Amino acid sequence: MPQHTASRRLRWSLLAAPVAGALILAGCSGSPDGGSTGTPGADVGFSIMVAQANDADDFYAQTAEKYTEETGVAIEVIPYPSDAYNTQVTTQLQAGNAADVMILNPGTGQAISVVTLADAGFLAPLAGNTATLIPEGTEGLYGSDGKIYGQPTALAPVGMIWNGGGATDVGIDEYPSTYEDLLADCTTARDGGKTFTVLAGSMPPNTGLFTQLISATRVYQETPDWNEQRAAGDVTFSDSEGWKETLQTVIDMKDGGCFQDGVEGGTFDSITAGIGGGTSLSAATPGSAAASIGTATGLDITVQAFPPADGGEPFTLASANYAWSVNAKADDAKQKSIQNFLDWVGSPEESKAFADLSGLVPITGVTAGDLLPSYEPIGDLLESGAYTPLPLETWPNPAVYDALGAGVQGLLTGQKTVDQVLADMDAAWDS
Repeated sequence: MPQHTASRRLRWSLLAAPVAGALILAGCSGSPDGGSTGTPGADVGFSIMVAQANDADDFYAQTAEKYTEETGVAIEVIPYPSDAYNTQVTTQLQAGNAADVMILNPGTGQAISVVTLADAGFLAPLAGNTATLIPEGTEGLYGSDGKIYGQPTALAPVGMIWNGGGATDVGIDEYPSTYEDLLADCTTARDGGKTFTVLAGSMPPNTGLFTQLISATRVYQETPDWNEQRAAGDVTFSDSEGWKETLQTVIDMKDGGCFQDGVEGGTFDSITAGIGGGTSLSAATPGSAAASIGTATGLDITVQAFPPADGGEPFTLASANYAWSVNAKADDAKQKSIQNFLDWVGSPEESKAFADLSGLVPITGVTAGDLLPSYEPIGDLLESGAYTPLPLETWPNPAVYDALGAGVQGLLTGQKTVDQVLADMDAAWDS
């Protein structure tokens, strides 16, 4: 594979955004062409809007094409660049010319969150088998006023992707089981001419993701309803020992030489170069990046949980980060046709097929032995439910996550303290 192609694929795999290739399937939105299944509206074509990372990440398009081949229903997949996707979705919804189906984020914490857009009247309620696919305890991320407005696509673990072969080269035989072991391995990696972790320190989405991963064992393992307590005013970021420990961990890792030199200026390309080039052993990314990077480089990349403090139990992050949602302006015939598609894509067989294509985990249920090999280290955690969703999903507005991501940048440069970052997050929550 040409190096520039591999590099581009690696970089985009780190963005944790819904992606699809630039494939437009036969037919146009609203076209009645194709075989009828006998259900009124079942043969009406429709369009799906997705964020396009690169042509290789085409699992949404492949899924739509498979459905067209099986049913004759025409689907138009409309891709947009990932960095412009959120703006495109909100702009087109407001203008009344958005696609019939969109890939959105559950909850309320981001610009294109399901509940936020549903409350604004932009989304149509779903029916069929959708309710059975929502992970227990997360119903509020997909619904409003007793109705459901989003169907999760797959379970997306987040972890430390790990190059075990590169670790062996510097004398590290296994992934650290505790945080204390991690700090020791940071020194070992440095002595061997590598760094333990590469971080895109200038990119708030990556600094924020990394810090949320740490918070899984420092905050949410012991207090899974911490966000609900914050919403009730019973706790704050500033007074939380768990959140203080989470941010202090970032500082301690920097001081311990765990990150690459110049981490505060790191970009997604730094992760590409560090993992793909073998100069760093790990990175905090969506789990799907392990399969993408492994395919692009030939390296054996696995997904690991961030190590707990000494004496703690393993725990990680995993969320149904993306959801199919339907434009409220789609007519009744289209909505019926789309629901048939959603019931199909949510079936156990197609759920696994979609997960395998996307490098994720089936939304219909997790069996450790059936997962992609890259998830083997955390398979038991996923099967047993030893994980928490991404905290930002139930934060009240995007400003809280912005304050976290930018705040961690400040920790890396020394321009912010832990207390200042937590105060900024509280202010954003209460704004």
